Amino acid sequence: MERDNQFIGQSGAFLDAVERASRAAPMSRPVLVIGERGTGKELIAERLHRLSLRWGEPLVIMNCAALPETLIEAELFGHEAGAFTGATKARAGRFEEADKGTLFLDELGNLSMAAQERLLRAVEYGEVTRIGSSRPIRVDVRIVAATNDDLPLMAERGEFRADLLDRLSFEVITLPPLRVRDGDVGVLADYFGRRMAAELEWQAWPGFAEHVQRGLENHDWPGNVRELRNVIERAVYRWDNWDEPIAHVVFDPFDSPWKPFTPAHRQLENGANHTIGPAAALSGPPTQEYDSIEDLRGAVDAHERAIVEHALGKHRWNQRQTAKALGLSYDQLRHCIKKHGLMQEDS
Repeated sequence: MERDNQFIGQSGAFLDAVERASRAAPMSRPVLVIGERGTGKELIAERLHRLSLRWGEPLVIMNCAALPETLIEAELFGHEAGAFTGATKARAGRFEEADKGTLFLDELGNLSMAAQERLLRAVEYGEVTRIGSSRPIRVDVRIVAATNDDLPLMAERGEFRADLLDRLSFEVITLPPLRVRDGDVGVLADYFGRRMAAELEWQAWPGFAEHVQRGLENHDWPGNVRELRNVIERAVYRWDNWDEPIAHVVFDPFDSPWKPFTPAHRQLENGANHTIGPAAALSGPPTQEYDSIEDLRGAVDAHERAIVEHALGKHRWNQRQTAKALGLSYDQLRHCIKKHGLMQEDS
């Protein structure tokens, strides 16, 4: 599948970030893109490049967290033959490759202090020097950098050069996490779902059942758009009947009754007792207080309904299989279906 480079969303917070990127694009100045994992930082970098006067020149991407500290400087600035063990021939660095274009530095907070010092000179003077050489090379490169680290805090702690941060922060674009993008979860889910259905050559797009839509809206999405895409594509490819709305999604692909046993002390250390999923999202925090017995009963009913709905969806509304999976008798399940008004989805 081709790489997804489209902006999908309608929330004000998301559109404001995209608009800020569009305004900054023509300026040949450094831009910092801040955001949680999966929020689309690389897409913003691409937009900054494509809408700039450098659009016809290279966009060079380097993930600063993907290389060991000893190789980052050589990768960025290049090296001469014999500069270090294994350097059998001279090699241009990413700055030279990006000359006249844009260099996107992802995970900027992972740069060593030595690499930061060399980067500062490159940004300030437009010069780089290959490792093993004393001759500087002039380059014309626009820097776009991204991170999910708190760089001002790192600068206060002496973990990131404050002068480099000053040079790179001509414009700072902070991307909103998916959980605050009102209305975008449904739009994105429909987009990713339709695209996956087309890839699978479905004859129609059935959409999602109502309880699945509620579960998607209630999920926190710690992995943001990337996580949502995985959840939706997994749900579509596992669904066999395109004539019926998709009635089951799996938020945590590692959740399984057969997963390896984790000792209790490891569970506490890793937070393994946290449940991710629509039922958990509807249940509310365990310490929640209720003003009346009616509020408590309403919360219990909502939790019960979510469990029954998702179990029915998982078992394609086969009531006998669902009852067995929930440890209920067939009559008990029928009572729950009637109690929560789910008969209209009964088949």
